[in-house]
Amino acid sequence: MLLAELEVFHSRPIAPTRRVALGATILPAAPSPGFGGLLLGGVVAAFIDRVDADLVNDLVVLTREIEVGRRIPQPRLRHRFQEDRVGLTAIRHRLTGDGERVHFDLDLDGAPAPNVLAAVYAAARVDTVHRPGVLRAVRRAVRWRGPIGARFVNHLSDARGIADWATLGGRDPLIWAFGVFRLDPGPVRSGLVQQRFRELLREAHPDHGGEPADAAVRITELSEARRILLGAQS
Repeated sequence: MLLAELEVFHSRPIAPTRRVALGATILPAAPSPGFGGLLLGGVVAAFIDRVDADLVNDLVVLTREIEVGRRIPQPRLRHRFQEDRVGLTAIRHRLTGDGERVHFDLDLDGAPAPNVLAAVYAAARVDTVHRPGVLRAVRRAVRWRGPIGARFVNHLSDARGIADWATLGGRDPLIWAFGVFRLDPGPVRSGLVQQRFRELLREAHPDHGGEPADAAVRITELSEARRILLGAQS
């Protein structure tokens, strides 16, 4: 079962201009750091020991800047972040689940600096509520040395025991999303998903009786569940 995905595009090492861009991202982040945070942390941990030591501090500084929403000057880590992916090489990283364990499926043939840089920029796509937790996981990954397995998951998630799907947000993202929408699992219909999203969004809003303290988290959950369900349809 696919739990999270990160697609990275970067220029070839011989290219005169070093560039990096993001492709598809599936980064569930609730509860923090979520499957998305684990995947981004795994990418960073897998490549960080091959990144120029002089650039590691800049990477950590970049996580702080993204966390507070600052405008990011370019280039960073000697690579320019861009939207255009034409002429760039694609690398795909995935987090999958099997039973009660998660598995990191990382493409280690990619260049180190653009992959860790892409992981940090991908964290900026996470909603503002859960972004700090994801970036904390990324910073923990910078310090990790060792196999990327159960102990690594504990290191990122602060779990006391072996982290399983239940401690990270559910056995299956689709089952979690159906639960958030209070729908029975089944074929995904975009019209029903959009209608249910609007109904629950209205219900969660403080102007219609929702608890102000819980509104931001609830709205974030609804948005993430809608993204998962609509993604499953395609």
